[in-house]
Amino acid sequence: MHPYSVAKMVASLGHLYGRRIYLNMVAGGFKNDLEALNDMTPHDRRYDRLIEYTAVIKELLASPLGVSYEGEFYKVDKLKMTPPLSPDLSPGIFVSGSSEAGLAAAKAIGAVAIKYPKPADEYEGVGVDEAVDSGVRVGIITRKDQDEAWKVAYERFPEDRRGQIAHQLAMKVSDSTWHKQLSEMGEEAERQDSPYWLTPFKNYRTFCPYLVGSYSRVAEELARYIAVGYETYILDIPPNEEELHHIGVVFDLASKAAGVKLASKGAALGADGDIT
Repeated sequence: MHPYSVAKMVASLGHLYGRRIYLNMVAGGFKNDLEALNDMTPHDRRYDRLIEYTAVIKELLASPLGVSYEGEFYKVDKLKMTPPLSPDLSPGIFVSGSSEAGLAAAKAIGAVAIKYPKPADEYEGVGVDEAVDSGVRVGIITRKDQDEAWKVAYERFPEDRRGQIAHQLAMKVSDSTWHKQLSEMGEEAERQDSPYWLTPFKNYRTFCPYLVGSYSRVAEELARYIAVGYETYILDIPPNEEELHHIGVVFDLASKAAGVKLASKGAALGADGDIT
């Protein structure tokens, strides 16, 4: 849709509910789907287009008297936003930071760069780019008891040969950097003593890594991510309120262990069914 349509939705929701929302800005999709729409724009150029797209949205929401913008991809002339959006309801913005182009876009539009994390021990001695706010997308299954957590995990995400074939087919038509990075990790990313789990991703049941284990073990792993500099977390959507409670326990433990306070941003559903 045109960026004006997005800005109009944001302003209308803010006007109706008096709540801030979050926008997950996506540069594209599967390559064959884009080609079916006659969109042959290369991967990195799609992020150039996304920068302009987001800039128009932000200017419309910040300038109720009218916006004129002329870029390579978008042009508007004295376009006005009604109803205007209160400045304190200006939307938060997420964008993928897995590729260089995505990271550059996040910096250009002032977005939080979201990545799909590697196991925490791979970040030892390595911090995030301080020029941009950083976060991760991850699923969590946790219980007080380690064995119970893994029992729940295996029941929710059993091995699925059909899903594995779908994952392999998706890899062939995707030019997504994060998709390739996770797929290339393979079995070596998963160790017996690690909560890091890729089975749901490899069985095409979800699109992010999972952390599975006891409260203390998962909290320890999260605290390591926080210490690196990841302070925004987009959760794979929990199946029920009880599961969200378990997740809240480990985030509370992790933030205390890392010496920071992570603010909850409520239920903000993203394009892929994520919940913040």
